[in-house]
Amino acid sequence: MTSGSRTVGMLPNELTSFVGRRREASQAKDLLSCGRLVTLTGPGGIGKTRLALRVAAQVRRAFSGGVWLVELAQLTDGTLLGQTVVDALGLREHSPRPPLEILRDHLAGRQVLLVLDNCEHLIDPCSALVGALLEASPGLKVVATSRQGLGVRGETTLPVPPLSLPGPKDPPQGCEAVSLFTQRAESVRPDFVLTADKIQVIGEICHRLDGIPLAIELAAARARAMSAQEILHRLDDRLGLLTSGYRTAARRQQTLRATIDWSFDLCSEQERQMWTRLSVFRDGFDLEAAEEVCSGDGIGGPEILDLVTGLVDKSILPCEERGTSTRYRLFETLRLYGREKLADGGQEHLWRGRHLDWFRRLVWEGENDWSDARQQPWVARLEADHANVRAALEYSLNDSGHSRTALAMAGALCLYWNFAGALTEGRSWLGRALAQDTQDSPERAKALWVAGWFTNQQEDTAQAVALLAEGRALAERLGDQSALARTLMWTAVCTMSQGDLPGGIAVATEALQRHRALGDRVGTALSLVVLARAASLFGDPRSVELGEEAIALWEDVGNTWGRAYPLWIVGLEMLRQGNLPRATALLQECLRLGRAFNDRLSCGFSLEALAWIAGEEGRHERAARLLGAARLHWNVLETSPLFLAPRELAARDRCVERARQALGQAAFQAAVTIGEDFSWEDAYVYALGEKAPTRAPARIRTGPAAGGALTPTRREREVAALIAQGLSNKEIAAKLVISRRTAEGHVEHILTKLGFTSRAQIATWATQQPE
Repeated sequence: MTSGSRTVGMLPNELTSFVGRRREASQAKDLLSCGRLVTLTGPGGIGKTRLALRVAAQVRRAFSGGVWLVELAQLTDGTLLGQTVVDALGLREHSPRPPLEILRDHLAGRQVLLVLDNCEHLIDPCSALVGALLEASPGLKVVATSRQGLGVRGETTLPVPPLSLPGPKDPPQGCEAVSLFTQRAESVRPDFVLTADKIQVIGEICHRLDGIPLAIELAAARARAMSAQEILHRLDDRLGLLTSGYRTAARRQQTLRATIDWSFDLCSEQERQMWTRLSVFRDGFDLEAAEEVCSGDGIGGPEILDLVTGLVDKSILPCEERGTSTRYRLFETLRLYGREKLADGGQEHLWRGRHLDWFRRLVWEGENDWSDARQQPWVARLEADHANVRAALEYSLNDSGHSRTALAMAGALCLYWNFAGALTEGRSWLGRALAQDTQDSPERAKALWVAGWFTNQQEDTAQAVALLAEGRALAERLGDQSALARTLMWTAVCTMSQGDLPGGIAVATEALQRHRALGDRVGTALSLVVLARAASLFGDPRSVELGEEAIALWEDVGNTWGRAYPLWIVGLEMLRQGNLPRATALLQECLRLGRAFNDRLSCGFSLEALAWIAGEEGRHERAARLLGAARLHWNVLETSPLFLAPRELAARDRCVERARQALGQAAFQAAVTIGEDFSWEDAYVYALGEKAPTRAPARIRTGPAAGGALTPTRREREVAALIAQGLSNKEIAAKLVISRRTAEGHVEHILTKLGFTSRAQIATWATQQPE
């Protein structure tokens, strides 16, 4: 900038629009106001330079001595750093004085801001120069950009995050990443039109590119010759696709590969090896996993921490604290680059095999120690590493030498999948593994009974019976008594599900005897639960005795969560006997356990039964809300309250009818809608009477149906929006990762609530709703 004829600073003009970054710019200015050195850090292409220049432009009025940009990317000789800064400041002096002395004299008494851009390859010279200048020049402040901090006393580092991405419920057009893609696409293709379908695709592109500005800009540049959908489909080869940068940009910014090459070259040889080995992880890892998977072949276990720290310092590995541990994650583009390097070196199978070994051990250890002390940490660990477990399973299925491992892992994950309500995913992996490894083995016997168990839970009883029959025959051929006992237990459940209670009890009794003979306390407790449920279905009061024995055995085993289901069974019997206070206490305890262990299935059962109790007590609005909350659980779990007997279904219908008559149809449906719209936690708080949930009453809208129409839930509004985009029920199910049956149920609820008769009416209604 200039003041009269005196040049007091030089910043380049912005040639393209600046998108987003309000929060980061505000943070940088705040840090600069109370400090003297702010270093913007982050991986290549994250937008450090643009942010630094924007901040410098916004604060330049505070620096009477000027705001000066010093570009260092092309400088390779650190001994020339001082002279480069002298030149950037426009100082012309022909004396033999050293550049540092010239700079000290010039900066003395002046209020100056220096922007040192791209310091990462000159860290030591930059640290020395900046430290010396700050010490000698009280009016000097520095904004540096680098892939790692300078390590100067008084420095504050500000990691630059990716651009904001659309969340599941956020409008895509409101996020920074989508705005950047759209603006850049419009600049290269004037006829670029943003439609509802296109904006969803752009959101997915931005997610795949981790919100990294350079990658998004390079992708948008392809819009001159490709549709957004075509760009998305080619992102698996993003390093080859994203090569059309601005010709005036630095060479390292003209292609995504060149940008990453720059970062890779700045790493030490061991750091490069570590980077490529870490590429076998998906969606993050912790230090223990890195030490187990990546050590060896030139890198010792004790060296892993220092190498991981080095990659964090160089902005290759973002990290975040989760509870008491730290997780690290390669951006997907950096991961794919590392995987490519690993494959080029012929080592991909070696390190993917190490990755498989580690997660196989993790799964087995968790299953074999399903106790209170280990259960929740194990489930939390698997939830954090869900993508890694999937990657391990995928690799084992794709590599012919590991098909038996896939079968074993799929079976060992049965408790986790059931616990997490991921039955559909579990069935998918089990089905693939069973189809690939068809040889007789204990692993196959277990996988068959697990598949039968899951299949029956999702009400595909005929398929479940076939799987369990095959599993029983195999267990008998192998003489595998453990697999036989478990197979019989789940066969008993299937038999009862088909209405044959005496036959189911006979099989369950045999399963119990076999589990007792094996000394399998977990199997014994499970069999007791099955028999207690069978007695309950018969109206046999012995269900209380059997249920209480199961509760005691679960406590002896050290598995608090296992108590939830027998508590539910005994609670139902108390309800049947009219002991409402005792039934309420037992069912609320079941709900507390389900809530503590994040077991949505037992929570759904508890909410259902507590609704019936509320109906018996004449609290019909409460009953309706609890019924709605239970329905939410069934929809999300892609199942229904399948273990309800005709007598219990009658109790449920009686509860619904009484509430509808007492409240009126509109008020009843409004209360149900409130329950469906509860968050998980609000539902539990309400059912346990801890406090009233902060939810406004459901709105009743005037609609085409007689008596008005009711407001759809959040999920139903989401389904309606997808209908408006032209998606079929099958496509909606795939988009929302739910079953087709659940999607169809949502559509029926929308039609009923709004009084409509066609999907076209839903589509019209959805397009008229406010954002």
